[in-house]
Amino acid sequence: MAGSGATKTAFVKMHGIGNDFVIFDLTTPGAPIDLDATRWGDAARRLCDRHKGVGADGIVLILPSERADVRMRIFNSDGSEAEMCGNASRCVAVYARGAGLVLGPTVSIEARKACVRAEVVEAGEFAGQVRVDMGLPSFRPEDVPVLAAGSAVVGRSDVLTVADFEITCVSMGNPHCVIFVPDVAGVDLDRLGLAIEHDPAFPNRTNVEFVQVNGANDLIVRVWERGAGATLACGTGACASLVAAAERGYSARSARVHLPGGTLFIEWSRDGHVFMTGPATRVFTGIIDDIEEWLK
Repeated sequence: MAGSGATKTAFVKMHGIGNDFVIFDLTTPGAPIDLDATRWGDAARRLCDRHKGVGADGIVLILPSERADVRMRIFNSDGSEAEMCGNASRCVAVYARGAGLVLGPTVSIEARKACVRAEVVEAGEFAGQVRVDMGLPSFRPEDVPVLAAGSAVVGRSDVLTVADFEITCVSMGNPHCVIFVPDVAGVDLDRLGLAIEHDPAFPNRTNVEFVQVNGANDLIVRVWERGAGATLACGTGACASLVAAAERGYSARSARVHLPGGTLFIEWSRDGHVFMTGPATRVFTGIIDDIEEWLK
């Protein structure tokens, strides 16, 4: 039993096509105010454990913002803090509207390095369809970051040291290494994803996407997420995959991107912005009896 001084803290479990999160609304009165990254990173490792915790790919803190409607911080299941997460942004938008943190269908969300604008285009009591302006992608090596000479890493085979692939590196506010293969089902994702995530070319590690082109408007993607491993979906990874495919001439500037957990529609508009449309669903709500026990 929790002690008499324990702080009970509500959470919401949500997912975006299978990429799941434990979400804490820290805008509410009485919410824990300790935002130390080390403590929340430790809590993320424990809470995301699918046997001894709630179980998730990461945890999300919703906070007040001076630049947007809300601010989000994302901690991966390994405890590291992420710069951006597309699926989490859709979940936060649906939660913010349902909880009354915003009055209309549009939610501006501040992340570590950028703000995104999400529009809840279809809303139910526990779910919604959300279109997010994910901003401008960048191929600049210093933006990814990737240690490579030149103005971009697009279809290059001289960058990786742990594997022999042509890669395209894209920043969607977080780092991505996109690899085109004939058949994603034949990829040893656990071995290759982990190795490439930690390749010396990526000083902050990287997300890894293996992409199969089915047609000009149809991609199949398997993703290895930095700090979480193989997941059912990655929103920024879907965006990076479409951008890389269009840049290399493999696809049009819009496509349905099929991931193990479901499908996202990604558009790379002529003004350079990338738009992601997909669902976000509330699974259940719960109470942590004593949040301090998890923040130790």
